[in-house]
Amino acid sequence: MKVWVDQEYCTGDGLCEELCPQVFRLADDGLAYVMEGGEIRGPGGRTGTVAVPPELEDEVLDAQAQCAGECIYVER
Repeated sequence: MKVWVDQEYCTGDGLCEELCPQVFRLADDGLAYVMEGGEIRGPGGRTGTVAVPPELEDEVLDAQAQCAGECIYVER
């Protein structure tokens, strides 16, 4: 499974980071990005797609379902 965030629709509420801090992080611009190896994967959008470790898939899907901006995209 892979995930990415469309920053154009991100509301910056940070719920994704609360639900799965290993994958999501709010950057200095106040928007959510995905992380890989402990670092924000930039510049964002589809180019920032990262593989989700199997043990975090449920948390990522929960973050996607609860995202206020509906900006988290999962690819299987």
